[in-house]
Amino acid sequence: MISKAELQQRIVQTVRDVRETNPMAGSITNTVTVNFVANAQIAAGGSAAMVYLPDEGEFLANAGWATYLNMGTLLPVYEETIPRTAQTLHELRRPWVLDPVGIGIGSLRTRLLAQLKEYKPTIIRGNASEVIALASLWEIATEATAYVRGVDSTQGVGEARSAAIALARYTGGAVAVSGVDDLVTDGVMVARSHGGSHFMAKITGSGCSLGGVAAVYATMAPSPFTAALTAVNAFNLAGTRAEKRVDAPGSFQVAFLDELYKASAEDIARNSFDLEEA
Repeated sequence: MISKAELQQRIVQTVRDVRETNPMAGSITNTVTVNFVANAQIAAGGSAAMVYLPDEGEFLANAGWATYLNMGTLLPVYEETIPRTAQTLHELRRPWVLDPVGIGIGSLRTRLLAQLKEYKPTIIRGNASEVIALASLWEIATEATAYVRGVDSTQGVGEARSAAIALARYTGGAVAVSGVDDLVTDGVMVARSHGGSHFMAKITGSGCSLGGVAAVYATMAPSPFTAALTAVNAFNLAGTRAEKRVDAPGSFQVAFLDELYKASAEDIARNSFDLEEA
């Protein structure tokens, strides 16, 4: 297990490398939040490309640095797009992020998420109920039972700790669980990142955009854990700062993108987080 100081230095270097390189992280994502995801990726220093057709997904997997697959607002064509893209990413060993948003809604979503188990995402990003439900669907040992209400979580981050650790150990990557205090684990270490804003629950896309930004950082980070924690810290810092400037959700979304863009690598690394063994 590395020290907190060493991890902070890795975060600093990851942010700097992204901003100097402007890597492309393509997305097949929720149509409700596609604009916010793209703008957040760009604000973080990356380049965005949003697609939904099967051949375009494969093209991104081949041409991009990393890819983000979000299961929200599924289209029929995704039955082909999602597995083909994930398989290509897996075969090329390219980093990719899975957001199992809405798990448990509909047979297509369930079939696709079940298929994705074999392609072992680099980072899984979801709320507590989604992470618990994914561990259950993939038949990965966990003590918790999921209670999903649409795209909202009905459970706390702490309840998903064992499921997140189990998923990370299975994939060899990292899992980020979003909540009041976010949890990030690679199955060896567990970080709890603090900050954010209550306005994040009042806008559409804070979780989706976090997954997209995690993909951006995954292009440069030395490990999936570093990429996931960098994204979570950046969001918590930007959320805290944005809330001080505004008093309503609409203006918060704009202020949040501004603060994500303005945050220094050192400030992101210093955002409050705790680190412990899994």
